[in-house]
Amino acid sequence: MHACLSVATMGDLAIPTSSETQPDLTLGALAEHAGAELRGEADFAIQSVRSLEQAGERDLSFALSDAYRSRAVASGAGALLVPPSLGDLECPLLVAREPKLALARILAQLERKPRPAPGAHPTAVVDAECEVDPTASIGPFAVVGAGADVAAGAVVHAHVVIGRDCVIGEGAELHPHVVLYDGTRIGARTIVHAGTVLGGDGFGYAHTAQGHVKLPHLGRTVVGDDVEIGALSAVDRGLTETTAVGSGTKIDNLVQVGHNVTIGRGCIICGQAGLAGTATLEDFVVMGGQSGAGDHVRLGKGAQVAARSAVLQSIDDGAVVGGVPAIALGTWRRQVAALGRLRDWARRLRKVEKALESRQHDPEADPER
Repeated sequence: MHACLSVATMGDLAIPTSSETQPDLTLGALAEHAGAELRGEADFAIQSVRSLEQAGERDLSFALSDAYRSRAVASGAGALLVPPSLGDLECPLLVAREPKLALARILAQLERKPRPAPGAHPTAVVDAECEVDPTASIGPFAVVGAGADVAAGAVVHAHVVIGRDCVIGEGAELHPHVVLYDGTRIGARTIVHAGTVLGGDGFGYAHTAQGHVKLPHLGRTVVGDDVEIGALSAVDRGLTETTAVGSGTKIDNLVQVGHNVTIGRGCIICGQAGLAGTATLEDFVVMGGQSGAGDHVRLGKGAQVAARSAVLQSIDDGAVVGGVPAIALGTWRRQVAALGRLRDWARRLRKVEKALESRQHDPEADPER
């Protein structure tokens, strides 16, 4: 158990911030961090990472595929991060087989994000019956309820509300105005962005002639390790069971996850997507922006759903679907293409109908006319 920190015991302890050590910005050091092959001078100094169009002679830019070749050639960047297929460009290069992964590692080295010092801000309200590790940080006006457990290295930013009996995993980070209803659990290193609500009641009612009777939701929300949930999203608690988000899943902004939903490991759910109650996403499902899954449907392992599509029936492992209702992606694309030709087909049909009418009045008329 962690040592309890409360407002009474913390006194006037504030949370100063300390800047990270200035990273080594030489091209050689960045190549080492990124696991990339260096083709150029190791001591070439890099000031920043910028886009191909905006980069200057002391900036590193990136061309992640052959599609960027012409833009890379025209760029004023002092050095480029490229895949092996662009390794013939005539400038200092970092060559990586997975350039996007290499870029992530480089940006992580350049990030100068101040980390709050351990302790609770004097304005925080930390219940005496909670457990907060001494290395955790509780920001201004945050609230930590009774029975909550905040693990080592966790960061709770300003105005976060953590309900009773919640668990915050080691190194997790809750950004301002995040709300965790009672009993919610957050795994290690999980990041929850501003304004997101986890563990709120699901949308369930018994419908009667006199009105809608609320179904009390007695379950909870459990989020695994290394999850990231974007701003202003919501993950509702289960009715009697658990709404679960698997480890490594990434959820964009403005996503709605209904009660009793189960999301597997490593899923990607893009902005404004919605999952109705008791939907199940197996591991590594991808849902495009504004897509949705109906209640009780199952999306098989590795399935992909195109943007603005609605999955109303369960789909198999590896299925790639689109449309409303969602069908096999190739079929959906052919249907959309056919819709674009309907006007021409209608015009041709009218022409044939007129020819047939004319033939009825004149048997010698040419039906193709």
